[in-house]
Amino acid sequence: MDGVTTVAGRRAVVMGGSMAGLLAARALAESFDEVVVVDRDVLPDSPANRRGTPQGRHVHGLLARGQQIMEEYFPGVTEELRAAGAVTGDVVGNVRWILDGVPMSKGHAGLLTVSVSRPMLEAHVRRRVRGLAGVRLLDRTEVVGLRFSPDGQRVTGVRTVGAGGAASGSVLAADLVVDTLGRGSRVQRWLSARGWPEVAEERTQVGLTYTTRHYRAGPQPSPEDFSVDVVATPDHPRGAVCARIDGDRQVVTAYGILGDVPPTDPEGFLDFLKSLSSPEIYEAVVENPEPLDDPVSHRFPASLRRRYELAERLPSGLLALGDAVCSFNPTYGQGMTVAALGSQVLRTHVADGRVPDPAAYFSDLARDAVDEAWRQALSNDLGFPGVAGDRTPEILADQEYLGRVLEAAQYDGAIAAAYTRVISFVDPPEALHADWVHRALRPV
Repeated sequence: MDGVTTVAGRRAVVMGGSMAGLLAARALAESFDEVVVVDRDVLPDSPANRRGTPQGRHVHGLLARGQQIMEEYFPGVTEELRAAGAVTGDVVGNVRWILDGVPMSKGHAGLLTVSVSRPMLEAHVRRRVRGLAGVRLLDRTEVVGLRFSPDGQRVTGVRTVGAGGAASGSVLAADLVVDTLGRGSRVQRWLSARGWPEVAEERTQVGLTYTTRHYRAGPQPSPEDFSVDVVATPDHPRGAVCARIDGDRQVVTAYGILGDVPPTDPEGFLDFLKSLSSPEIYEAVVENPEPLDDPVSHRFPASLRRRYELAERLPSGLLALGDAVCSFNPTYGQGMTVAALGSQVLRTHVADGRVPDPAAYFSDLARDAVDEAWRQALSNDLGFPGVAGDRTPEILADQEYLGRVLEAAQYDGAIAAAYTRVISFVDPPEALHADWVHRALRPV
């Protein structure tokens, strides 16, 4: 199924059934006879908001590289999503990007973007994962600890309890355990209890709050521009997204940083949209007076990176990916795509039929999935004066050059396309330093 082949005799357990866990299961299914995905929520066949994804009601971005990986894993899934009501188009040609009140020039990046609700996307991926030979989704089951070998050097399974935290539990043995429990993962606590050193963490306090309301799809944004993104900048630190999604709906998510909270009362929500650097989203909402729900907020205090690749010692039989390793400022839409990139690293490290060396795996995960996304997010976050952090000469130079690129993107569609290809993780950052880009920038 979906081109998956297996090798004999082993079981992998994935802790967490969200997008990172599902993608991890797809990668592991090629090399393990049995893959068990364990999640405390009910994992329904149909789209539904879940306790384990409190951010699921808000706008989600699947960057182009993430869409490409998902299509490789699950051929035809993009068309399935489109048939279910998702909206697709070019990331530049069909999205109106607005910075400091000025729209980016229209170009054509040649990259497909998918505008879809998180529950719909997750349901389709979950259905495809359920269809993989040897994969089992064990829902309504919570992982409450790890099982170790007698010498404590190897993780050999997980300890679980049923829904509701029943006193009696069980052990699920595994040759490999993968942590996709997100930023709230308790794995570090479990490791410390067995004497393993703590993994270093980096945090960037952004104090982000985003508030979302859904509306019946109206005349704006137009089908040609199915998403309008008013991007928060240091000069205008409030932002919002208005996008057409499945269900003949449009989702409007407004966000503020450093304690600036978009209100959840309807009038206050509209006032916040009216205060943005550009009126497009406010006007789209005013022109469409059919809300489908009340505004709801979600807080994101800090970006978090666990530096597994720097750890001196790690137990064998345990890996991690997705938000359990790095949780980004969600306004950049990087999370699901970085999880997809991480699943490809995992796929490579289990392909030879052996349990991976954790040091080698986490080194490759950092290099091939996390480093560039973290660099982009950190540079953007530190562009806001109130965000604390070390503004190194490298970061300051990056911010200065990117500012010139974005200025050029206001009048040059090719520059706009090149920029979006880099932030979509399709092209490397060096692409923005090509000779033709330098020639297009205005002199300093």
